[in-house]
Amino acid sequence: MHRTRHPRLRAAIASGALVASVAALSGCASSSTATSSTAAADLEIGAVDLAAAGCPANVVIQTDWNPEAEQGNLYQLIGPDAVIDAQNKAVSGPLFASGEYTGVNVEVRSGGPAIGFQTVTSQQYTDPDITLGYANTDEAVQLSDEMPTTAVFAPFEVGPQIIMWDPETYPDVETIADLGKTDAVVRYFGGAAYMEYLMGSGVLPADHVDGSYDGTPASFIAANGADAQQGFATVEPFVYENEIADWEKPVAFELIHDAGYPIYASALSVRSGDLEELSPCLTELVPVIQQATVDYYADPAVTNELILEAVEEFDNGWVYTPGVAEYSVKAQVDLGLVGNGSDDTVGNFDLDRVQEIIDITTPLFEEQGTPPASGLTPETITTNEFIDPAIGF
Repeated sequence: MHRTRHPRLRAAIASGALVASVAALSGCASSSTATSSTAAADLEIGAVDLAAAGCPANVVIQTDWNPEAEQGNLYQLIGPDAVIDAQNKAVSGPLFASGEYTGVNVEVRSGGPAIGFQTVTSQQYTDPDITLGYANTDEAVQLSDEMPTTAVFAPFEVGPQIIMWDPETYPDVETIADLGKTDAVVRYFGGAAYMEYLMGSGVLPADHVDGSYDGTPASFIAANGADAQQGFATVEPFVYENEIADWEKPVAFELIHDAGYPIYASALSVRSGDLEELSPCLTELVPVIQQATVDYYADPAVTNELILEAVEEFDNGWVYTPGVAEYSVKAQVDLGLVGNGSDDTVGNFDLDRVQEIIDITTPLFEEQGTPPASGLTPETITTNEFIDPAIGF
């Protein structure tokens, strides 16, 4: 379930240079940790002592894509003197909580091309140094038998994935279901579970979908508005209107969430077998991440500068501008992608919603030959144990 996020991703991303990036990834912790440890050596530990809580000296967080504002809460954790490791596509530094050092370092690793476009879960099971990794709820269900993970924090209340279309061509279309009643072809990355759901539930006719989307805008533009495609509410609407010269007009969209597929996107997860051992650490760390999430969206400017600097130094074909970063933060807030749930807490899981995804996806995955673990329940793949209910927007 990898994803290519930006339509202007250059072809070089798929070249043989990827092999070097993936091979080098295993050395990421050693190269960046040493530098950031030195930088943090003289810092006084503040109110939160993650070292005393048993956290790893280097808390490694594996994301599913290049640096972007959707990961801003993670980069918010990195204190002064951040180290950008361009070779291994990681950013590290002393882990800070509300302006104070916590006694450990944090390393945010990029995914997508940096890990050969494999799932973050696969990478977690390959590299035991990874403490936390992104996992969508449907992915957690699908991999629950062979690579079980337990999600401990939900950075998104609503997933950012969308289907988008040209409002000039389809002025009466307001939803994906409306789109399904037209002749539009919907392009997407083949194998996506949400598309199997949309087809299986009759929202989109099977003969109107095309799994050949490659992440570039070429087919969408060539269709001159006749076709639709997948995207992310945090990127494509801005990019297509402002940064793609051959389009430069608005697109309309609906969130996959609103079409009946309410996954928790990019949930921070641990290998289920490590949950007990990591529990003392997570009890202190997860509230720190909750607060960092609130702090980032209150004032993202400095952290976005770090994200953009990392993109520039990585220089791997990922195009990400200050305009996209600014738009992303605003879209996340305005569309309710980030925020509290039905209560006053950020990052917790609605177990009924998790059960809904289990119910939707289990037959899909069984049909694909990747059945979930027997007896799977919401508590198997998610937990609110470490969430501080007092922390929210």
